[in-house]
Amino acid sequence: MPRKRLKQKWRLSDTGDQDGVIVLITGSNAGIGFEMAMEFAGKGAEVILGCRSLQRAEGAKERILGRHPEGRVHILELDLADLRSVERAAAEVMASFPRLDLLINNAGVMIPPRSTTADGFELQVGTNHLGHFALTAHVLPHLEKASKPRVVTVSSIAHNVGRLDLANMHGEGKRYDKWGQYGRSKLANLMFALELNRRLNANGSHVVSLASHPGYANTSLQRHSLMWRLFNTVALSPKRGAAATVFAATEAEALDHPYWGPVGPLEAWGWTGRANISKRAQRLDDAAALWAWSEKVTGVSFPL
Repeated sequence: MPRKRLKQKWRLSDTGDQDGVIVLITGSNAGIGFEMAMEFAGKGAEVILGCRSLQRAEGAKERILGRHPEGRVHILELDLADLRSVERAAAEVMASFPRLDLLINNAGVMIPPRSTTADGFELQVGTNHLGHFALTAHVLPHLEKASKPRVVTVSSIAHNVGRLDLANMHGEGKRYDKWGQYGRSKLANLMFALELNRRLNANGSHVVSLASHPGYANTSLQRHSLMWRLFNTVALSPKRGAAATVFAATEAEALDHPYWGPVGPLEAWGWTGRANISKRAQRLDDAAALWAWSEKVTGVSFPL
């Protein structure tokens, strides 16, 4: 069995030179996404902030340039809860940049009150999974133009309790199970990342798809959670939470395992290592069914 932990503790500041790299990070105006953007900009990458709020994105850009005046930072209006916005944003990336080296599917919502996306999907499944599914499909041709392209999709330790129910992915019923829907969306994230990599390999593509999780990180994503209010003082910092994703996006060793995250107690804390993939996430028939369902409901398909 391969060693779970890396031989050396890997910090966000250990990120190597990223000069010439073009990276799109969704949900990068705050939290772990912002820390990723800050690190990439400081290491020479051209960073695209994919954000729903232009005002917050502008604020994030100003903070990044305040620390890294020579940074190259762009703002992309992107609402993952609206498939038309996703399509427009992807088209803008394709028109404005010669290629895309890295796509980091980071944005998400967590246990909000019951609501739906612009397309009528339950908000968590619609934003966390379907929005990123569509975005990845749209920009895949641009990733193919890069020499060593990667897609990293951010899942969660909550995927371990998620259940796939393709007959009721939107959790319709009298009682809205917001935690159940969150776990379902994060399971879908991980299954999508794994299935995407299988399909890319089968088609001879040089694009690599990996997944990551931030552990239990102290970010605004959990603002609706009682657990966050009780335990945020012992949570990982956003920088620590961002480390596994940047490791997966940049390090050669990351190609040795498909899923990275903190591997300390409960995988909620600790240093970056080879994260556990639940048995549910490894079911190939379910992954293929989720893929087909995602293409059907979004109307977006991959050439894979």
